[in-house]
Amino acid sequence: MGRSLARRIALVTGGSRGIGAETARLLGVAGARVFVNYREKAKRAQQVVDEITRAGGVASAVCADLTDQAAVTSMITEIRDRCGRLDLLVLNASGGMERDVAPGYALRLNRDAQLSLVDAAAPLLAPSSRIIFVTSHQAHFHGGQPTYREYEPVAASKRAGEDALRDRIPDLAARGITLVVVSGDMIKGTITVTLLERAHPGAIDTRRTQAGSLPTISEFAAEIMSAVTAPLESGHTVYVGGEDYLVGRSGSTTG
Repeated sequence: MGRSLARRIALVTGGSRGIGAETARLLGVAGARVFVNYREKAKRAQQVVDEITRAGGVASAVCADLTDQAAVTSMITEIRDRCGRLDLLVLNASGGMERDVAPGYALRLNRDAQLSLVDAAAPLLAPSSRIIFVTSHQAHFHGGQPTYREYEPVAASKRAGEDALRDRIPDLAARGITLVVVSGDMIKGTITVTLLERAHPGAIDTRRTQAGSLPTISEFAAEIMSAVTAPLESGHTVYVGGEDYLVGRSGSTTG
């Protein structure tokens, strides 16, 4: 895909806040027709849509709990009926640290739902389309680096989701679809880091001291945008921040 995203159709999951919202805004500015997925935060999602349209873009909010297959099917049907295809799927939604979630929820959302959404969207994904899987360094490097106890189910399940998606690369490649992973260090303002900070006051300052600096939401979303348009091979990982994680690792890196 070239730098211009005019007439491209994009779906951003978890698009009502944080990284997803900023990514949706940037896609809209670049000319894409953006579907902003949300689960519960309809007002926030509509605010993102309104910001895109005020800037001259085209966007719609689409509600779907990604762990609900019927809701996912309905969302994909809406995109098909409106646009007929999908050129970009940004798998940003994740979770598992929320209060009172059921046992196994993290795995259902961060692995099973990601695969189910890719399967549901597959008939709409055009040749030369791209799937972006958004993750964290604590998940991407799970098993090789320590993580907080509260984040362990999320880290393990997101790593499982990434592995499962990577297993699909040959099938996706046969259809001209590429998968790119974008992995980032802690980012202040994201819901996961907010929850970690509540459980461990000072966690983000400690991590900033260790790393030297941390990416912002805007910086991370900008790297997702670069991954959308860059000529990257399927399976490539873009690393954002966290130089101490990356010693001896391959993949493109931004500080």
